[in-house]
Amino acid sequence: MSTDAPDAGAAQAAPRPSGTRLSRGTIARYATGSLGTGGFATLPGLVLTYYLTDSLGVAALAAGVVITLAKLWDVLVDPVIGALTDRDLARRGTRRRLMLIGACSIPVLFALTFAVPPALGPVVGAVWVFLAFTLTATAFSLFQVPYIALPAELTPHYDERTRLLTWRVVVLTLSILLFGAGGPELRGLTDDPALGYLIMGIVAGVVIGLGMLVATTVARRAATAVTVPALPDASAPAGAGIREHFADGIRALRRSAPFRALLSTFLLQALATGLMLAGAQYVATWVLHSESAVTLLFVALIAPALFAAPAWGVAARRIGKERAFAIASTVFAVAALSIVGVLWAPGAWIYAPVAVAGIAYAGMQSLPMAMLPDVISHDERSHESGRAGSFSGVWTAGETVGFALGASVLTIILAATGYVSSTAGQVVQQPDAAVTGIVLSFSIVPAALIVLSLVSLARYPLRRSDIESQAL
Repeated sequence: MSTDAPDAGAAQAAPRPSGTRLSRGTIARYATGSLGTGGFATLPGLVLTYYLTDSLGVAALAAGVVITLAKLWDVLVDPVIGALTDRDLARRGTRRRLMLIGACSIPVLFALTFAVPPALGPVVGAVWVFLAFTLTATAFSLFQVPYIALPAELTPHYDERTRLLTWRVVVLTLSILLFGAGGPELRGLTDDPALGYLIMGIVAGVVIGLGMLVATTVARRAATAVTVPALPDASAPAGAGIREHFADGIRALRRSAPFRALLSTFLLQALATGLMLAGAQYVATWVLHSESAVTLLFVALIAPALFAAPAWGVAARRIGKERAFAIASTVFAVAALSIVGVLWAPGAWIYAPVAVAGIAYAGMQSLPMAMLPDVISHDERSHESGRAGSFSGVWTAGETVGFALGASVLTIILAATGYVSSTAGQVVQQPDAAVTGIVLSFSIVPAALIVLSLVSLARYPLRRSDIESQAL
């Protein structure tokens, strides 16, 4: 397909296939992008807070501020990227340009995040991590925002979107397992913690970038798969202001009630899972008394999810995505709540409820992702405007907020309960209150957040009939 800029009329005239199934190659290449997105979402969430507090000696609360500020930048830039990728689609017929920039730059930036020389001290180390991680997160957003927008353009069909996103989540789950278990193992290849983190950053960054590059090949053809409506302001100058770009995303959020309900649900669940992700290393170290136990926690969480994701897809086809999503969320909340028992009886039994949570987590990832293209196409029909990028920009910002606040809530709990930070090689003893705070942040608090998310999910109005009527 030519990448020359099409005119608005050509974009509107692009044929919409009726009844066609996505090819296995398209699904595979799109899913491969989650090798990168899963790696970026997992590894910093798992080890970055711990890296700051227990390798660079940064105080827990200060570590939370560093990560939160970097993520807040994402909240500002993601809607802007969403508007820019919509303009790319209108002018060039593809969203690929920004995806390529992000995929090519993230390996170097990711490695730099974990390359702090310990001799610089906690203050300089914290600033280094903040700057490097902010740039890394920006590169990630350049890929992620258009990547999330693609499913609404690849197929108009309710069940095909479930099929596409189910296999994406299978790869995402595998990626979480690979990075969650493999990252700490790479870190432990050497007795020098600083070198270990650097090795981990280099290898992980390269793998993340390669996964993203594969997915960019789908973007070249996305605009020909379904109708691509002309943007009302597609002729706007390339230098349109940040305020205008940001406003595109805010308008999408304000006018779509289904989007607000789905985003609120996903944000709360991202907060819950982000909190558990950030707390896993602390549970391994101070509750199970083994830093390496974090690998077993990840295997327990992710291995069942690999097999569960297709099962949630089958359930969605039978009872609807929104019902299956509610069931998955409820199961996760119950499993998380039961983990509080390690306060009184720490031991290997914790892996059982973590595994149940993993089964539910597969549904909590695949189903809302499959519902988002439905929301986008519903808005397109109601308002006659192609704004998939604006929706995905706000979605990515919401997800970022959730995961960022997860790490922030953890650091607040750690600070409130008297957690003692340390530098690499230093031996410390944690007070009982800090250990209690770690357990609560891994059990009761996430369970409560999931219950809140079910309240917003109950307001989601779209059903299969609403979407299939649009695809005819």
